[in-house]
Amino acid sequence: MTESAHGLTTGAVARRLGVAPTTLRSWDRRYGIGPAAREDGRHRRWTPEDVAVLHEMCRLTSSGIPPAEAARAALAGPAPAPPAPPAPPADGEPLPRPARGPGSGNGLPLGAVRQECRGLGRAAVRLDAWAVDDMLASVVAEYGLVAAWEEVMAPTLHAVGRKWETSGDRYVEVEHLLSWHVSSALRRAAGPPPSGARAGVPPVLLACVPGEQHTLALEALAAGLAELGLPTLMFGPAVPPEALDQAVRRTGPAAVVLWSQARSTANPPLARHVADTVWGVRGARARPAVLPAGPGWAGQPLAPGTLRPGGLRDALALLRGLCDTAAAGQS
Repeated sequence: MTESAHGLTTGAVARRLGVAPTTLRSWDRRYGIGPAAREDGRHRRWTPEDVAVLHEMCRLTSSGIPPAEAARAALAGPAPAPPAPPAPPADGEPLPRPARGPGSGNGLPLGAVRQECRGLGRAAVRLDAWAVDDMLASVVAEYGLVAAWEEVMAPTLHAVGRKWETSGDRYVEVEHLLSWHVSSALRRAAGPPPSGARAGVPPVLLACVPGEQHTLALEALAAGLAELGLPTLMFGPAVPPEALDQAVRRTGPAAVVLWSQARSTANPPLARHVADTVWGVRGARARPAVLPAGPGWAGQPLAPGTLRPGGLRDALALLRGLCDTAAAGQS
């Protein structure tokens, strides 16, 4: 959408400010922060003055001021609005190139990111759960699961984590809220376990190594595998070595993904043990491919030929090929 002589539409303003359109409508309804003019008495059209008030509202709420108080201050005297970033492309066009420059007004160390990251970060800092949920659903629907994870969800999560680490335990509530809603969005994207999974395809086993509690990247991978119709067994955080060994022997997976977020949790001996696990009758033995995934494995001594995916897109491509190969070997 483009600006006209009558002002901007709600969708265009939302994209420029990095907030959800539903958040703007809620602010209009609850606090009177709305457009001065409405086309045909119904459609909202926002003038530059209206956008300046909205920008001040975003700035105040992102700094922790409650919305009702922020609305009164913004209506009383908004600060001059900074130049608006370029509007995103029309529906169906590729994602815009990352915006360069300082982090968003919420103070998160976002750096060079998609515009949607800034809106998601602002909503998370406001603890606006409804807006966070709405924006996550929108980016998954518009850009697809892989782009939504790699270019919006993960960068925003990393920024919140860095802010927490450098702020003396502040923003813990922001990280928890954002993580919960990202997890919910990924599970919605995955849907229920596929009842019609590809016949004869062994499962992919997903597990965090012992001591590792971070599961969101594995949840994104599980959702991507579900989109491909590949059977997946998700075992979650900190799987004990004995339990992992039993799971591998009982299920005969095509591949085992071992996630490590930090170098302190990476476990090369465990990866080698899983890779050496065999099952099946004599003469038809099989063993899984092992994919050590996550930043914790960087620089770790791994067996020659170990597959190290570079990201969600790469992991999905590798696992699809491994499942196809395993299925062909069973046929």
